[in-house]
Amino acid sequence: METTKKHKVENHEMDPPKRRVIISGGGTGGHVFPAIAIAQALQRLSPGIEIRFVGAQGKIEMEKVPQAGFPIDGLWISGFQRRLTWRNLLFPLKLIYSLLQALRIVGRFRPQAAVGVGGYASYPTLATAAWRGVPTLIQEQNSHAGVANKMLRDRVRKVCVAYEGMERYFPADKLVFTGNPVRADLREVAALRSEAFRYFGFDPERPTIVLIGGSLGARSLNEAMAANTEVIREAGIQVLWQVGKLYVEEFADGATVTLPQVKAQAFIDRMDLAYAMADVVICRAGALTISELCVLGKAAILVPSPNVAEDHQTKNALALVEREAAVLVEDGQASQEMIQRATDLLAAPERKRTLEQNIRQLARPNAAERIAREVLALIGGAEAEER
Repeated sequence: METTKKHKVENHEMDPPKRRVIISGGGTGGHVFPAIAIAQALQRLSPGIEIRFVGAQGKIEMEKVPQAGFPIDGLWISGFQRRLTWRNLLFPLKLIYSLLQALRIVGRFRPQAAVGVGGYASYPTLATAAWRGVPTLIQEQNSHAGVANKMLRDRVRKVCVAYEGMERYFPADKLVFTGNPVRADLREVAALRSEAFRYFGFDPERPTIVLIGGSLGARSLNEAMAANTEVIREAGIQVLWQVGKLYVEEFADGATVTLPQVKAQAFIDRMDLAYAMADVVICRAGALTISELCVLGKAAILVPSPNVAEDHQTKNALALVEREAAVLVEDGQASQEMIQRATDLLAAPERKRTLEQNIRQLARPNAAERIAREVLALIGGAEAEER
């Protein structure tokens, strides 16, 4: 019996230590959902890996990450406002406090690698991890690098990007072109088309537009939709319209929904089914949305938000327009052009097919796995250094 016990102990001591990774960032779905996709890819490639998230208190990640099954710590951090406001006076205090919080979290969790996806929490977490000698990697979703990632450029070992020409922001020898991670449930939506029409109560014989303004909503897109009910009526199309929670009373519950073939919702809970049903998608030009459109091969009308840093959504959209992979409508022209351009596209099947073929060529469906392999390579290097 004693021999058996001793044998078991010796075998246990020979087991490799559990791998641990911290993933940090958020603030928007465009940061959070790629982070979750990376975490899930790490679990697939390295079963038993321990992953902990660090986000910003009160932001979307504090809800979505636990829903995906991962633990998360929240930092007392927020962005620096570009306009004059008293809240900026708190920024230095919040940053120092968040750095101390992150230092405690990193020290307690002892990760073998740290991943930043941009957003408020990313900088304090990755900066303290790098200071403690933890191998670090950042993922930049946009064609214009975010503030946190630019601040970390000299501290990290790898930078995973989704657009070419990112040498203007990061050292070329650190760049790895991976694309942006997308949710696994969006990769095979074509088979869900019949289910999608039943789920939303739409006619499968009618051309269908899906209009997405984000979870909060986009006023200009909502106003453009409300102003073009006659165009929609005459075209004989149907529209699934996500108005966003900020505008649900004004648009979805108001008199603007006058057509039976238009269904307005605060939030679309089954985006996989919405995409499966869509013949044309109208949306903003955030990096995550564009990556999803590429993987799905959907014809799209992109209306970049003018309220983002360095107008990076326009740059994202132009990267597709230059390859004849999407249609761009300026935000200020949305009411005049957005719906008309979409109906014109539905009436021109060859043009629509060209957009679908070209945007699909830009897809990187295995982006999450590629990034996860880069993270595991960092862990392998760190383990080798320890030995």
